[in-house]
Amino acid sequence: KTPISAIEGYASLLQEHQQSSEEQAEYIDKILFNTRRLSTLAGNILLLSKLDSQSIRPRRSRFRLDEQVRQCILALERRWTEKEVDFDVDLDSVDFTGYEGLLQHVWTNLIDNAVKFGPRGGLVQIRLVQEMGSVLFTIDNEGPVISEKDKARIFNKFYQGDSSHESEGNGLGLALVRKIIAIHGGEVWLEDPASGGCRFAVRLPMET
Repeated sequence: KTPISAIEGYASLLQEHQQSSEEQAEYIDKILFNTRRLSTLAGNILLLSKLDSQSIRPRRSRFRLDEQVRQCILALERRWTEKEVDFDVDLDSVDFTGYEGLLQHVWTNLIDNAVKFGPRGGLVQIRLVQEMGSVLFTIDNEGPVISEKDKARIFNKFYQGDSSHESEGNGLGLALVRKIIAIHGGEVWLEDPASGGCRFAVRLPMET
């Protein structure tokens, strides 16, 4: 409901025709921003609903998992350059069989969150390690430590622990991540690195 209210509010202000051209441009930017939020929300709800009802039946394919992670980082370039975030990336070469389109949602969401909740000028570390029978993905940022209360609920639908970023998300991203990883027979969890910040980890089984 929040993006709809924002769109309605800024559109009503524009109807008054009492703003400067700079204010009008700002209001239009706000409307477009919230329109994109609404579109993302609708898309996430639809995808989650399809996954829950098993009405979506994607085909497994073999692809380079490390290349997919790199492409997701590049796709979010505008987000991390605006915050002057640096990346430390070390990825094993991994040929993986799974649902390529669905896994793209996982890496995009986790990378976007690491940038969003980390400090300006911070560092995001990404690792992809192929182990015996599985692959481990970890992503660390230098953001605040997540409380035990939030850890217990962070993968729930519509839950947002950090209200300061409420306008930037919809509380469905991590629920989607957990669902997609579960479909692959894997697991996702949250850790507190010894160096501080927070770490999300994903383990996916390798198909033979």
